[in-house]
Amino acid sequence: MILNLHVTNLALVREADINFTDGLNILTGETGAGKSIILGSINLALGAKATPDLIGSSGESALIELTFSVDDDAVVEKLNALDIYPEDGILTISRRISDKRSVIRVNGELVNASSVKAITENLLDIHGQHDHQSLLYPKKHLEILDKYVADRLRPLLDKLSDVYGEYKKACRDLEQFNIPEDERRRNISFIRFEVDEIENAKLNPGEDDELESRYRKMLNSRTIMADLSEAMRYLGAGESDGAAGLLSRAYSCLNSAAKYDDGMSDFLSQASDVDNLLNDLNRELSDYASTLEFDDEEFRSVEDRLNLINSLKAKYGNSLAEIAAYKEEALSKLSFYEDYETRLSNAAKIRDSAYNEACSLCRDISLIRQEAAVELSDRIKNALLDLNFAQVRFETKVTCLNEPSANGWDEVEFMISTNPGEDIKPLAKIASGGEMSRIMLGIKSVLADKDDTDTLVFDEIDTGISGRTAQKVSEKMAAIAHNHQVICITHLPQIAAMADTHFLIEKNATDTSTETTIKDLSRDKMVEELARMLSGYETTSLVLENARQMKELADKIKG
Repeated sequence: MILNLHVTNLALVREADINFTDGLNILTGETGAGKSIILGSINLALGAKATPDLIGSSGESALIELTFSVDDDAVVEKLNALDIYPEDGILTISRRISDKRSVIRVNGELVNASSVKAITENLLDIHGQHDHQSLLYPKKHLEILDKYVADRLRPLLDKLSDVYGEYKKACRDLEQFNIPEDERRRNISFIRFEVDEIENAKLNPGEDDELESRYRKMLNSRTIMADLSEAMRYLGAGESDGAAGLLSRAYSCLNSAAKYDDGMSDFLSQASDVDNLLNDLNRELSDYASTLEFDDEEFRSVEDRLNLINSLKAKYGNSLAEIAAYKEEALSKLSFYEDYETRLSNAAKIRDSAYNEACSLCRDISLIRQEAAVELSDRIKNALLDLNFAQVRFETKVTCLNEPSANGWDEVEFMISTNPGEDIKPLAKIASGGEMSRIMLGIKSVLADKDDTDTLVFDEIDTGISGRTAQKVSEKMAAIAHNHQVICITHLPQIAAMADTHFLIEKNATDTSTETTIKDLSRDKMVEELARMLSGYETTSLVLENARQMKELADKIKG
């Protein structure tokens, strides 16, 4: 249930705290006092669209905080599934609205508007002034029937949703089998050619990089050999001006000097080491030069192999890995075409199996709906009798279409006759606006026993009614409030008299500002507000006495 609504700087509300209670919470006030702001603030906390013009004049932002008490285990479980964990049974939703952005938090954690709606649909149900218009559409009738029998229906509907998804996937899979025989044969021939071409190439991983390196080496071998020969000449031992010859002469000089100076032995050793290194280098260069001798046949072989690989890359991928992947995909397609008939038969069996299972579930669901429709019709009819539909007839018509969907194969439509002698007809063709409002209230009262939602909010459910009908509506509201927290905005004293908690919304204007305030009324102030609602103009002692008697009668009815 809602414990508290706190509003700061929203439209004409500078600051307000409303502490809601169990039972029937009534909000009344003059037209234009700001009752819509209060309900609007609840909607804003729940993620409704916010615009900067909603911000009041006493600051740069508006704040709405909605605090819930959550003690129902089923509701807590649903919230936990959404990763929401009430702290000590308390859940707070806050929303700050500014010129630049709107921020929503649940227990201090940032969330988006869609998440808030998923969370709060487990906590409260808001019925606005025009929501009863949804009763014009049979889709809503199916939703109401399914909600009435949800405990029996939900497991079957969940299973049907999965099975129907499998059926639709099987149907999509079958679409790929719509291939003419001649086209299939052409595809087999073409794919087989591609696979054979790749397999015949006998590609090895990394082969292309190795061949490219060899090809560049062979292609530039003459240039490499000329430079290498020149380097070997400069280093060669056979040349007097080569490094080896010069080093030999230097060694001879050092050796001669060593005869006279023992300190020259280290230099002589180093010269010997350099001579050995130089000899090793000459030998290795000579060996390498021998590898640069390629014949034309070897060159053409490498060139042809590279041309083949590059041709395959142009057709099937930019690398050998991509070519291999292309071949695997082609083999898969080839397998599909070659096993076409078998695969077609298996896909049809899967589709038919899913279809038959979906139909079986639809039949079971339809039987439950038809049984529940009779019970629901009786209960709604009794609720409508309580709401002053004197000789009403009401039926819930379930029509089987015999074509499965994710929600079964039924169409549901509410049928009604509100006057003696009239044929029963679809609800949308019979009921007036005021009657629609009462019918929705009757349905809500029937569903209340089936609903985990703790709080019901009604915005001017009294549209288009008065007199004895208003009294009946007030009694029904009070009955719903026995098991649910009900928050109701009303203009009718008959409904306001049933209040367990009564809030008065007033607009106060001065020369410089206008402000909406909310007051929690005492028993005496409740009677005064009822008197205002009864008189509409001047509150006399007679009107006050009438209001007092109305409140006492309401207490007696509730008792």
